[in-house]
Amino acid sequence: MENSDPRQIRSAAVIEIGSTGIRLLLIEYNSAGEWRILDQSGKPVTLGRDVFTSGVVSRESFLECLSVLQGFSEQLGAWGINKEDVRVIATSAVRAARNREIFIDRLRRETGLDIAIIEGIEENRLMYLAVRYALKNDLPQFWRSNSMILDVGGGSTEIMLLRRGKMVAAHSLKLGTILMDQKVRQGTGSARFIERYLNENVRNTQEFLNDEMDLSNIKTLAAAGSDARQAARHIGRDLNEHCRIISRDDFYRFIKSVENLSMEECIRRLEIPYADADGFVPGLMIYRTFMERLAAEELAVPGVSVREGWLIGMVRGIDRELQDDFYSQISASALSLGRKYRFDEAHSRHVAELSLVLFDALTKEHGMNSHERMLLETAALLHDIGVFIRRSHHQEHGQYIVANSEIFGLKQEELDIIGNVIRYHRDELPSSTDIQYIALQREERILVLKMAAILRAADALDRGHSRRIKDITVEKREETLILHSGGTEEDGADNSLFDDPRTGYRDFSLEQMGLKEKADLFQDVFGYKVILT
Repeated sequence: MENSDPRQIRSAAVIEIGSTGIRLLLIEYNSAGEWRILDQSGKPVTLGRDVFTSGVVSRESFLECLSVLQGFSEQLGAWGINKEDVRVIATSAVRAARNREIFIDRLRRETGLDIAIIEGIEENRLMYLAVRYALKNDLPQFWRSNSMILDVGGGSTEIMLLRRGKMVAAHSLKLGTILMDQKVRQGTGSARFIERYLNENVRNTQEFLNDEMDLSNIKTLAAAGSDARQAARHIGRDLNEHCRIISRDDFYRFIKSVENLSMEECIRRLEIPYADADGFVPGLMIYRTFMERLAAEELAVPGVSVREGWLIGMVRGIDRELQDDFYSQISASALSLGRKYRFDEAHSRHVAELSLVLFDALTKEHGMNSHERMLLETAALLHDIGVFIRRSHHQEHGQYIVANSEIFGLKQEELDIIGNVIRYHRDELPSSTDIQYIALQREERILVLKMAAILRAADALDRGHSRRIKDITVEKREETLILHSGGTEEDGADNSLFDDPRTGYRDFSLEQMGLKEKADLFQDVFGYKVILT
């Protein structure tokens, strides 16, 4: 950054309202996406214990949070940071509070700060960005083998499974240090009780994780929580300036040496900040319990958090490489979900490719952006996933599966859009009597219509799941969209059934019939009659 034009340097800050503390990270960055930390602070709060005990944020916790945020506002003011350059994110404790809307509204009115509650799947996205930034290419085995990102927090544990660098699954589990500590207090409080409680919970988690990736085959683990960072400060070795490495044996020995320490002893002996000391030992034990089920011989401990993840996304928001990597991870996660439900992967990939060809040819007509292009691709990959339940009305079953699944990087409202696109990829058209369609915002319903119109046409081009039409080129003539077939040499496709080998004639009557049946919505939305030649 020292060589950057000073006129291009800006400042920004993110504040995270967590279960055990409120933390501030302030940076400066330039137009090239380079950034450095100017200041960071953390203050303990009892928000998590409050919410996970009573289910609501009490008046005392509200006043505690308000005091910290007002103090941070003064700190940012001293740096000359405007409030529009400050983002406040709230995680699991606020998510779980029954009075979260009132809590957020009161804080916003009192401080003038924009506050957003991020869902667990969004936490996964932000943590992935942070880990990717911290590891870089300095730990190549993480991106070449089966790996896991594990972030243990006060109220939840975020898990990401990657196969050769591609996302297999992402989950947010209701297993956190504060929740665990509450259970421990109900028991004997001994280390043995903690271990038994953890093993039972992780064993149940392991059962469904093994369906997505056998944990015993995971070779590398990135431990991304504050408890792991504190341990790495004592026993880790540097991988680079943003990441430390701890061997499995050293990690186990360290836990053995601290597992009976009280919170006060952790603060005094290990010099751990108060906000990080609450739940420090239970957090390490959660990491150990997972690691015992993996083949990893060491932990990579990135010195980053969701705060860095948000700032990276903000600073490098238009970075094409970062965006392409993020979208590829969403696609990988969607494919993993499809495989879980035994979808026809070859057909689904082909329909997705055809959908994107149509999307790219109609950019002027539909006006959708690259993010919405990714949503269409995801819907196309999963359009037949409901066949796992029943072929009849599989579009409705597919909508249900997607709406109730986790796909890395996608928020619930995006899953609802994708689910509706899947719902209308065949048979009846969107109706005012469909509650799940009407529940969408007006702009979202328009998106569903555009995406469903494209998907219906693309699906018709592979009606027999034979991939006879390898690719298409699109020609626009007044009110007609002509789709020219690009051949049938696709591996595995049955190209002999209707082709005359003497003349090279290709019979696309089945696909033309499919277009006639399914292109009605396309003509209504885009004004084009679709013809296949």
